[in-house]
Amino acid sequence: MERLRQIVQRLARPIDFASRDAYAHLTTVKGLGPFVSRQVVEALADDVYSTAVETDLLTIRQLFADYDQIADQAERRRRLAGAQTILDRLRTFGAGPAPMTPKSGRSTAAPPGDGAMNHASQSHADVWTIPIQFARGVGPKRAQLLERLGIATVEDALWYLPWRYEDRSVVTPMGRLVVGQLATVCGTVQSSRLKRAARRRLSILEVTVEDETGSVHAAFFNQPYLETQLQAGRRVMLSGMVSARRKGWTDLSLESPQYEVLGDEQDQPLHVGRIVPIYHETKGLTSRQFRTIVRGLLDQYVAGLQEIVPAALLAKLGFPSIQAALPDVHFPPSPAHQAGRASPLSMEALDRGVTPAHHRLAFEEFFVLELALALRQQTVKEEVKGIRFDAGTQLAGRLRALLPFQLTAAQERVLSDIQRDMASLQPMNRLIQGDVGCGKTVVGLMAMVIACGSGYQAALMAPTEILAEQHFLTLRPILEALGLTAVLLKSGGSAKAKSAALAQIESGAAHIVIGTHALIQKGVRFARLGLAVIDEQHKFGVLQRKALLEKGYHPDVLVMTATPIPRTLAMTVYGDLDISVIDALPPGRRPIRTWLFGEAQRRRAYQFMQDEIRAGRQGYIVYPLVEESEKVDLQAAIQAAERLQAKEFRDARVGLLHGRLKADEKERTMAAFKAGEIQILVATTVVEVGVDVPNATVILVEHAERFGLAQLHQLRGRVGRSALQSYCLLVASGRRTAEDREELSFQGRARSRGEGAGASPSRQRLNALVNSTDGFVIAEEDLRIRGPGEFFGVRQWGLPELRVANLVRDAALLELARREAFALLAADPHLSAPRHRALRTVVLRRWRDKLDLGSVS
Repeated sequence: MERLRQIVQRLARPIDFASRDAYAHLTTVKGLGPFVSRQVVEALADDVYSTAVETDLLTIRQLFADYDQIADQAERRRRLAGAQTILDRLRTFGAGPAPMTPKSGRSTAAPPGDGAMNHASQSHADVWTIPIQFARGVGPKRAQLLERLGIATVEDALWYLPWRYEDRSVVTPMGRLVVGQLATVCGTVQSSRLKRAARRRLSILEVTVEDETGSVHAAFFNQPYLETQLQAGRRVMLSGMVSARRKGWTDLSLESPQYEVLGDEQDQPLHVGRIVPIYHETKGLTSRQFRTIVRGLLDQYVAGLQEIVPAALLAKLGFPSIQAALPDVHFPPSPAHQAGRASPLSMEALDRGVTPAHHRLAFEEFFVLELALALRQQTVKEEVKGIRFDAGTQLAGRLRALLPFQLTAAQERVLSDIQRDMASLQPMNRLIQGDVGCGKTVVGLMAMVIACGSGYQAALMAPTEILAEQHFLTLRPILEALGLTAVLLKSGGSAKAKSAALAQIESGAAHIVIGTHALIQKGVRFARLGLAVIDEQHKFGVLQRKALLEKGYHPDVLVMTATPIPRTLAMTVYGDLDISVIDALPPGRRPIRTWLFGEAQRRRAYQFMQDEIRAGRQGYIVYPLVEESEKVDLQAAIQAAERLQAKEFRDARVGLLHGRLKADEKERTMAAFKAGEIQILVATTVVEVGVDVPNATVILVEHAERFGLAQLHQLRGRVGRSALQSYCLLVASGRRTAEDREELSFQGRARSRGEGAGASPSRQRLNALVNSTDGFVIAEEDLRIRGPGEFFGVRQWGLPELRVANLVRDAALLELARREAFALLAADPHLSAPRHRALRTVVLRRWRDKLDLGSVS
């Protein structure tokens, strides 16, 4: 034991030093990897320790194996924190058994008792620090395969849940097997014969299994090692699809069966004879292999896992403990073992992920996330002093006088929220959302003018260059009339123009800066940034917003979404912001009429557009443009513009707008369209946002099935910008999208189980757009149709990664978790109570870097 204490002390000195003063000495300590490795190797060579101590020492060694090559400081901090947790455990190990001597392999102190169990359960509590490589049955090669599935630690593996389940619990007598049905049988191996075909390098193990009622055959291809397991006389369980052999219905076999060799009667079978979990696989690692790994991890670690959800809250909500929930989601009890349960588990509930165990794990994920978001919001409000703007500045009054319209009551209400925030010393963090055309931009403009009138600069960050250009062209005349200078900053353009813009920004000569992500680049320095307005369009995550904020001293933040967002998104990606909703359109606007045409009806759609053009109106024809087929799509749009000009619309002037055009060409085309010189604008999705031409009353969307629902709604919003009746014409080809084909395949499987089937996802989207003009309804419908995986691409939305929870299925759980998180922080604002310290540690560990919780001490 003394030797172990010495090793721990040696390891602790450099690790504690590197961690001291909020990791201030992180870069000072060199050669930590080789040092830690040498100490651990010496310790394990000198003595034999319990499995728990060996695991801890090997884990520390693994944590620092590549430490000196890591450039990411956050990852270094994570490794140090994990090592300190393990060292704290090893320091208190004196209460447990002494190490075993090499000769006898026996403990030199008292026999194993409570001390050993205590240490084991303590070590299991920090499963996030234990690399999966050291789990039983894994090793270095299999660890690399697991890494493809996002599994790096024991905790990752325990939270990697099955994507579906198979009920192999009902054992069918072999005399009652029915061809074409999945079945599980139990019997004795009657014969087992291995055949080899040398030419084809093929081996076939043919097995016959019998019970009291009959027999069944099974064949295993290229698995010769099974010959020793499936020997004659062994009792086995098999599960697979029943098929008839050459002799017909009395000569049956099981196709590609799952098998289990039965041992003691007390043994619970793992792969058959129960409800079996099916996991997503990767090449080289099967669901069966992962099932075995998970079973071992549950046996070794689940009893010692630390419960972080407060016990009173679990009791109040009726959720099981973490020790009960994890085994239940991985290996749910079969119907025969559910007699004592209040609500027995159904296969449907398991496959949908809505069992009590699934709900408990999803709730924990949401609860921890919402606590992190609430802590972030609370910290900003409590600890950070911002700018107190003059909300009643004369400049804002002059802007009102310049506007050719009055703000709606909804706009005034939201503007009051903004003025109240800006007049406060606490930095504003507010999200404005509203439907297309509700007037978010003018509210953002009022906020920017208030900042400029108070002596500060304002920045407007847009997601695309064309939208940034559109904002600049629209706002510049108004700002110049107020005596304010606006500059446009983007990635493209000449070096001279960019250099001049940067100089104006740094000197303060530029009052308002409009740009794309170029605004957050290192070379951009503001003289006095006071307000950041982010025209989000769901493209900027928390950390990108943070990068813009660092350009000033705690500037106010106003985020505007291009279309309404689902409630669940408001509570996750934007969960740290206050929310205002502009819930009314300007007076006189009429609902846009939306019609759906098939490919054979395209001439009717063209004729309708022709009638609008002859009446003096203008219109858009939009073609899809996606990253995967950008060149082909762009060529199609260019050729379509030429054909339409020469044939269908030869009496009108047809213009073309796409993202590859030079900035001055885009500007000329848009100016000509606004002036009415161009009657029809053929465009790719660059017109999705920001283009405002009141005389445009019709938009025709080609290949509408290829667009997302929110994107279609956004395109539809390019018309209806005046009191004139406007129309959206959707032309859908009969071709199925990849998403449709996947859904049809799923529906085929559903029908084989006797379940109904619905319309394809693309048809559901188009029908939803025809049936509703309410963007809030459409946002929720889009999320329902596409599901969170497709709807919330992490790259697009900056969505926090969730392992169990599903934002569509578990929306009610998310709302519950948010309420409970805010209630807990109201009672314990910093989670400093002893009973909440473990919860606080997990919140900071999971979300400190992703949500910028560095200031939450």
